[in-house]
Amino acid sequence: MWTRHFCNSVLRILFKILLKVEIVGLENVPPEGPLILMITHTNFLDPVLAGGLMPREVVMMSKAENFWHPILGILVRLYGAFPVRRGEVDLRAIRRSLEVLANGEVLLMAPEGTRSGHGRLQKGHDGMTYIALRADAPILPMAIIGGERFWAHLPKLHRTPIKIIVGQVFRFSPELERVGRATMSKMTEEAMYQLASLLPPERWGFYSDLNSATEEHLVFPPGSSSNLPKGGNRWPEVG
Repeated sequence: MWTRHFCNSVLRILFKILLKVEIVGLENVPPEGPLILMITHTNFLDPVLAGGLMPREVVMMSKAENFWHPILGILVRLYGAFPVRRGEVDLRAIRRSLEVLANGEVLLMAPEGTRSGHGRLQKGHDGMTYIALRADAPILPMAIIGGERFWAHLPKLHRTPIKIIVGQVFRFSPELERVGRATMSKMTEEAMYQLASLLPPERWGFYSDLNSATEEHLVFPPGSSSNLPKGGNRWPEVG
């Protein structure tokens, strides 16, 4: 959509004015094909940053309440987002998500479901896992650090430091013909540990026991490896 392209151009200008962004791992973004971009969700900035800075255009869902807002509703529609009703199984949003992936596009999802406000990971929901399995789509984890400081820095006219870490892409193992609820929850847990591994330890939150992380249901492309750190977390906190 040309409107999404225009919005991204404006966002990148605003990012340079308001933020000091460091990005690691953009080379891990597959250049084409369906992809689920799995992000952390501290505040409103996370999906905006992910959509605006990805080298591919991103289709994102937004909570239905945003579409009713007199100003925000216009913006999310211009960006080409689609609504999702939180707290229920939204079949329309699921169908739209599968359409996006069937078209070979990038679908942004935040499996925590809601903003944390503090930057520590919350428990992931199974919706992303369900869609990834239905679409047989790979998942790319992206951790965004520092957005919780934005409102404190803005009145002082200080640029907010943001660090974005893009991990290694992975898929859920295709061996199982049918996936029960317990297995799906385990898959979600394994995916969330991949996301946690991109964060400094103080942000692991619900997934703080990284030593217990498994990869039983994950498959990585040839030549790549797990995001789980060897010998400790590799990423320092944003200053």
